[in-house]
Amino acid sequence: MLMRTDPFREIDRLAEQLLGTNSRPAVMHMDAYRDGDHFYAAFDLPGVDPDSIDCTVERNVLTVRAQRRRPTGDNVELVAAERPMGTFSRQLFLSDTLDTDNLEAGYDNGVLTLRIPVAERAKPRRVAIATGGNGRRQIDA
Repeated sequence: MLMRTDPFREIDRLAEQLLGTNSRPAVMHMDAYRDGDHFYAAFDLPGVDPDSIDCTVERNVLTVRAQRRRPTGDNVELVAAERPMGTFSRQLFLSDTLDTDNLEAGYDNGVLTLRIPVAERAKPRRVAIATGGNGRRQIDA
């Protein structure tokens, strides 16, 4: 369901972890799996305001962007800054077998979960086969 087209993605992900900035987004960790007739993608976004999450699908490219900001104010004094801040981005190349028109998204406990149904045309179906006689029988496609 998830097509991997870039063999150097792991190198890019390591570089993004070290060099992520607003102009070059930091890495967004993800799990992807299929369960029955649905494909799921879960993105770790702890501490991200749900209003800053943007999820778009153009053709078969799914893009997820989110932003985590540091607290600001007159009385805020930064004591330690170890968590990555800024813009996070991830693109997935989805196959034609997914129904991206019915994609559902939810954000709970710092995890953005996308649920994408498998398209009807990609599900197994029965095909009628004509035989030499008048009878027909069906087999699974």
